[in-house]
Amino acid sequence: MTHSLASYISLDGTTGDAMTHWHEVLGGELEILRYGDMQLEGMPFEPDPQAVAHATLTLPAGIIAGGDSMDPGTDYPVRGTAYSLLYTTDTPDEARGFIEAFVAGGGTVGMPFEEAPWGDWYGQVFDRYGVMWSFSCPVAR
Repeated sequence: MTHSLASYISLDGTTGDAMTHWHEVLGGELEILRYGDMQLEGMPFEPDPQAVAHATLTLPAGIIAGGDSMDPGTDYPVRGTAYSLLYTTDTPDEARGFIEAFVAGGGTVGMPFEEAPWGDWYGQVFDRYGVMWSFSCPVAR
């Protein structure tokens, strides 16, 4: 077995929508498994059949995995934290295209995409789910 490391995110009932949106913006291969698609015998709780048990979005850059939070009443904040997903692209135009797609889908720019003091391109956008996407691109040297 090959080792791998994926970012995992739990959202409060919107994981399926978020993963679908990210797939529309970033491409890749999306798989969503809902609790209603599984055998639930022996589960210590009775989840909503439409809730996401596990989802993966496989991109050339890596994997984002997630599921709906099963802890009702607990607030797992995303926006307003230091948490973000960092996506490094080959060209600034590619990063700008992703940022523009997130903004067109209801997101907001957190930091303009421009040359950073350390020499690379960098910027941030919050998607409509409150997730901060940081985009980076090395400057051609």
